[in-house]
Amino acid sequence: MVSPVSAIMALSMLANGADGRTLEQMEGMLGMPVGQLNEYLYNYAKNLPNGEGYKLDMANSVWLIPGIEAGKDFLQNNDRYYGAEVFRRIFNCQTVDEINQWVKDKTDGMINKMIDVLDPSTVMCLINAIAFDAKWKEIYYKEDVSTGEFNAPSGKKMAEFMYSKEKLYLDDGLATGFIKPYENGYSFVALLPNEGVSLDEYVKGLTGERFLKIIENSQQEPVYTYLPKFNFSCTVVLNGVLQSLGMKDAFSSKDADFSKIGKLDNGNIYVDTVLHKTRIIVNEGGTSAAAATIITGLGSSWVKKTVRLDRPFVFAIIENESKLPVFIGTVMEP
Repeated sequence: MVSPVSAIMALSMLANGADGRTLEQMEGMLGMPVGQLNEYLYNYAKNLPNGEGYKLDMANSVWLIPGIEAGKDFLQNNDRYYGAEVFRRIFNCQTVDEINQWVKDKTDGMINKMIDVLDPSTVMCLINAIAFDAKWKEIYYKEDVSTGEFNAPSGKKMAEFMYSKEKLYLDDGLATGFIKPYENGYSFVALLPNEGVSLDEYVKGLTGERFLKIIENSQQEPVYTYLPKFNFSCTVVLNGVLQSLGMKDAFSSKDADFSKIGKLDNGNIYVDTVLHKTRIIVNEGGTSAAAATIITGLGSSWVKKTVRLDRPFVFAIIENESKLPVFIGTVMEP
C-alpha cells in the first residue's frame, strides 16, 4: 500500500528547492510546473472533507541543519502552500527521536517509528504525514461477521469476513468489485481480478487514468460483498521508482541542483533517500489509515565536524601573523 498524496506532497516541497535540469526533471515527473502544482495541492488540501465521523489530516515539515543558509522563497512557498513547520537541528540521535515523535503525533500514533538512524552528512529532511479516519456510512454488526478462508499466495488463511449489500458495482472486464461509502466525502473501493488474471498483472495495467475510468463507470445495482478485516503496514524506498520516472539528477551528488533550498559553506545538496511508510486498519466500524514520506538530503562535500572539549586538552594563545604561541598549556580539569 502507498499513499500517492503523501509522496506528491513531500516531492512538491522538494521541487520548490530545485532549479535547472533537476527542476525540469521533477516537473516532468510530477506533471506540471511547480508554481501550478503548489496552487493545485494547496486547494486540494484546503477542500478535503473533514467532519464528525470522518477526517483526513495532513502535516508537513522542513528540517535543516543550523549551518545552511536557507533560501527565502523555498521557506516561504513551503509555508504558504504546505503549512510546513521549520526545524533547525543537528541530525543526531536526539533529532531521530524528535522526527519519529513528530510523525507519530501527526499520524495519530499509527506510524510509531519513521527512521532508525540518519547519515552523519544529512543536511535536510522534508516530511509529509497523513492521518485518515472514517466510519462506514453503514457499519457492520456482529451478525454480519463470519469466519472463512482467504486464498493467500502462501496458502489458505482463516479470516473474518464482513458481509454487506452495496449499491455500486464495478466491472472492467478484468476484475469486479464494489464501492462502499464512509460517513461523508470518502469511499472504499475494492477490485478483485478475475480467475486467471494475476494480481501483479492487473496492477501493472492499472494506470491512474484507467482507475478513474473504472470508478466513473460504476453501475448502480445491488452487489453482495464479503470484505475481510485487515490490518497491515508497508515500508518502501521510492528512489528506484522516481529515477525510472525521470527524476535522475536529484539523486546525484554531482548533478543535483537544489540551490534554492539553501547554500552550504562547502558542498552540494542532493537526495539520499525517499522513504515511504503506510499503515491501514479495516474493521466493522470503519477504516483508520496513515502515511508518511521523508526525503533526506545530504551534503556532497559537507561533513559536520564537532569538537567537544570534554576531556583533558591542549590550548594556546597565538599571535596571528607569526602563529607563535604567546601562551600554551593544558587543561586537566576546568
